[in-house]
Amino acid sequence: MARINLRGMGVALITPFRKDKSIDFEAFARLLDYQIKSGVDYMVVLGTTAETPALSANEREEVKRFVVDRVAGRVPLVVGCGGNNTAAVVEEAKNVNPDEFSAILSVVPYYNKPSQEGIYQHYSAIAEASPVPVILYNVPGRTGVNMTAETTLRLAAHHPNIVAIKEASGNISQMDDIIKHKHPDFCVISGDDGITFPLITLGAVGVISVIGNAFPKEFSKMVRLALDGDYERARTIHHQFTELFSLLFVDGNPAGVKCLLHAMGFIENELRLPLVPTRITTYEKIRQVLDSLN
Repeated sequence: MARINLRGMGVALITPFRKDKSIDFEAFARLLDYQIKSGVDYMVVLGTTAETPALSANEREEVKRFVVDRVAGRVPLVVGCGGNNTAAVVEEAKNVNPDEFSAILSVVPYYNKPSQEGIYQHYSAIAEASPVPVILYNVPGRTGVNMTAETTLRLAAHHPNIVAIKEASGNISQMDDIIKHKHPDFCVISGDDGITFPLITLGAVGVISVIGNAFPKEFSKMVRLALDGDYERARTIHHQFTELFSLLFVDGNPAGVKCLLHAMGFIENELRLPLVPTRITTYEKIRQVLDSLN
């Protein structure tokens, strides 16, 4: 099984919608070309930022087919493949085409709040079924349960095709514990733009980014500088975006980044219920920050 190089910046792609809430594939094509032209290292399809729960099964297949065809092998692709029904996730994982996707990103089961042993067995079943490498995704703010460092390290030790974790727990000590005790080949990826710089200084290999949808060139430069040990220049770029980091999430994700992309002229500012656009006050603040960055 080929290993994907996860060093650098991956982008958690949005799903653009038209005013009638249908998928805007023209805007999607522009966004994909913009990402690739700007030098992103890989892209994640159908993650949280894509509003995947609000897409039908047919739409999810359409999105995968469209992205694969448009990208045409120019950068590696990772596909979201997660849920709280282990049997269904296993079945979905089995059907991932290794010629199209270099890995799957699989979130900790949400809502039913499994124990650590339940999380371990859930991911073990996925790892045994998946024809491509597996990236764990820990985001307790959304799932309601935290996957501990011990469980992450246990999974990484027992399953060679579990190659990385996207860590968005917000717990730097937990992330540092994973980095300290992991096998050298296992990767820790930041799941939070705002802590990517400090996490790289601890040993993370990069980020799966939301802000990268809008600023792929600038944010990937920060990541590469930090990875190369040029912390002063990386810190300067990091500080340019600190206000935007908080603004993008104050009204939820992907409302913030869709507002930003709309202000930049890429997409309509449309989401699907139960998500709604940012408040006008947030929109105006994002526009002000955007003007200052330009």
